[in-house]
Amino acid sequence: MTAPPLAVPFWSPAEIQHAIPATIAHLHARHVLAYPTETVYGFGGAVDDQSVAALVQLKSRPPGKPFLILVASSDMVSRYDLRLTGYAARLAARHWPGPLTLVLPGGDRRVPDRLRGPEGGIAVRWTSHPSLARLLLAYGDPITSTSANRPGVPPAMRSREIEQQWADAIGRGALRVLDGGRLTPSAPSTVVDCMGRRPRVIRPGAISSATLRESVLDIIGDQ
Repeated sequence: MTAPPLAVPFWSPAEIQHAIPATIAHLHARHVLAYPTETVYGFGGAVDDQSVAALVQLKSRPPGKPFLILVASSDMVSRYDLRLTGYAARLAARHWPGPLTLVLPGGDRRVPDRLRGPEGGIAVRWTSHPSLARLLLAYGDPITSTSANRPGVPPAMRSREIEQQWADAIGRGALRVLDGGRLTPSAPSTVVDCMGRRPRVIRPGAISSATLRESVLDIIGDQ
């Protein structure tokens, strides 16, 4: 007898619609979710202390390495008191949704401190993955995000890789995997620190500094 798949189909419009209610319940239960993004498969959960702790435990994340949060609307940014001002707003207007992560000020009393990076801000990306964006809009809130892999193992590009590495967590119900098919290899998102007077590229990625300078001329960093 063939064992049932460990991942939930999340490809066609009908599959996505069918998966959303149980996935939202999983997030409300403070468990970890694995999902496709515009770059690699990610791990994440609700933006609260208990959910972040579950993600830290599953990922074995060391202190000082925060997670980013994914949004699918400007309302999600403003409701969490994250501030897109000046040059950050110009970068977002040009490159969101897309592979640009902005480290933003704000989020006090709304975002767990464990998500705050060494720059003092919260890393935010507006996802351009249509299926994930549909889930976020149905859920109504951001979710956290980090690459779905164990230390030293490349980020997963298909759900089967997650199933092989995390079968125990899936079996216990601690991890729910959404199967969005095999992802196309791509560069990671570009990360820009927006905490200072000038924006600074702190991780080169899919969007070059030259392209970013079309919106903000004095950005720091080359790639």
